[in-house]
Amino acid sequence: MNIKDKIKLFGMSHQMMQRDLDRVEQTYSLDLQREPSAQSDLDETYYPQFDEAVRKEAAEMAIHYQLFYCLEMSIRQIVKGKLEAEHGSGWWNKTVPEPIRKNAEDNQKKEIDSAVTPRSAELIDYTTFGELGEIVRTNWMTFNDTFNSQKAFTKIMNSLNVLRGPIAHCSPLAPDEVVRLKITLSDWFRLME
Repeated sequence: MNIKDKIKLFGMSHQMMQRDLDRVEQTYSLDLQREPSAQSDLDETYYPQFDEAVRKEAAEMAIHYQLFYCLEMSIRQIVKGKLEAEHGSGWWNKTVPEPIRKNAEDNQKKEIDSAVTPRSAELIDYTTFGELGEIVRTNWMTFNDTFNSQKAFTKIMNSLNVLRGPIAHCSPLAPDEVVRLKITLSDWFRLME
């Protein structure tokens, strides 16, 4: 594993430690003053109008969203970093399968045509989670020093993609699925050892 990957792994480990501190704060009703209260960021006009049970569920799901956001963004960084290092600035056109490139371009165009602020200038940010896995599998020789098994990579990415559904589409994770997410994330980090 190169130094860049080790630094990324360190960053992800830090995020997992932050998650553990969040759990300690919640379990013992503590505020360790690590950051400003999230309550101060809530919209005071609309948020209080939602049912209390929905607000509580949203707060419980927020940590899963944050965790998955960090994971997905780190995967995008790994993919871009490795492919750009090996293939140069034209890595996108050289290494990404044409259907994925086209889908990303279509997604970007939809945003532009909708007159919303584009999420990114990078086409990789318009790929789906499943497409990220396909990019890695297509270019496995570039990633075989980052992930220790292609078969395990595929299995873990498939599991994460299934777990991502409820998180991304505003549905609560069942308690078993919270456990499954933790185990799968543990598998993900072991895959990078």
